[in-house]
Amino acid sequence: MDTIDLSNLNRQFLFRQKDVGRSKAETAAEFINTRIPLCRVTPHNCKIQDFDEDFYRGFHLVVCGLDSVVARRWINGMLLSLLEWDEDTGELDKSTIVPLVDGGTEGFKGNVRVIYPGVNACIDCTLDLFPPQINFPLCTIAHTPRLPEHCVEYSRVLLWPKEKPFGEEINIDGDDPQHISWIYEKARERADQFGIPGVTYRLTQGVVKHIIPAVASTNAVIAAACTTEVFKVVTSCCNPLNNYMVFNDSDGIYTYVYEQDRNPDCLACSKVPQKLELLPTSKLQDLLDHLVNSPVFQMKAPGVTTSIGGKNKTLYMQTPVSIEEATRKNLKLTLAELGLVDGCQLVVADTTSPAAVVFELKFKTD
Repeated sequence: MDTIDLSNLNRQFLFRQKDVGRSKAETAAEFINTRIPLCRVTPHNCKIQDFDEDFYRGFHLVVCGLDSVVARRWINGMLLSLLEWDEDTGELDKSTIVPLVDGGTEGFKGNVRVIYPGVNACIDCTLDLFPPQINFPLCTIAHTPRLPEHCVEYSRVLLWPKEKPFGEEINIDGDDPQHISWIYEKARERADQFGIPGVTYRLTQGVVKHIIPAVASTNAVIAAACTTEVFKVVTSCCNPLNNYMVFNDSDGIYTYVYEQDRNPDCLACSKVPQKLELLPTSKLQDLLDHLVNSPVFQMKAPGVTTSIGGKNKTLYMQTPVSIEEATRKNLKLTLAELGLVDGCQLVVADTTSPAAVVFELKFKTD
């Protein structure tokens, strides 16, 4: 759903100035189909989450150049969900594997990896490799802003939920120009109020989407490396990357390849039941905060359901608004007050995965 910005033109040769404002997917497909007559690229101007398993099962290979950790984890979870195992031997059916070639850049740094779901390390196995997201204290955003970023976060975190500019159940979409424009205008008003310079549309978009300025040379190297790995995988001309390459040209040029090991307790691919250890006196809000802040889980907006007395019970969901309002009171209740017992199962849904994760609750003693 991303659209072409003027800043894209210095590093993306598929786009021209006349294309600014158009869909990236549609413009790129149009350019390639015109330039290479025997090639047929079908654009999809929508979210990757809009397609189901049947759509992704139709690919021999997925190349991933996404701009967020959440999107990477989602496509990783989708490809893992396609795997099938032999009922008698328990062995993985190799014909159900859809390889993933993933590339990413951050300024002068970049990486490429080749993932065979269920065989080697997946995206979630290496969550600790991703740079931490920058968060600003809420008290600073609300009362003593000093930076233009504080003004943007004020609009995004505090004003959007309060004013609901596009409807009750509409969340912020960083790829929607109308959403970014609304946040930008509100941030400018906030900046003017406190005499803070530097609030621009590009800054607003960067804060909302956690964008780090791109370097054309880094992008070119990583794109070339991804293309090479795709060629290796589809032609079997030689062994693909095994399985992680890092690149850094901030001080000279440095590359290094190593084999990233699978995490035996990986949330996505280990098939090992996950445990949550908390006190019976812990509140539901503490449980949700743990799922978000833990370096192991790094969830974004978890929703929790369980089964009590044979009946399903929704403990908390952020969407839709009606369910959020109905379950909000549970956040202040302890796990014991909610009727949860040691060993019970919690089903957690989050935007980082297309499938829910089942946890076993274990009560700790003081």
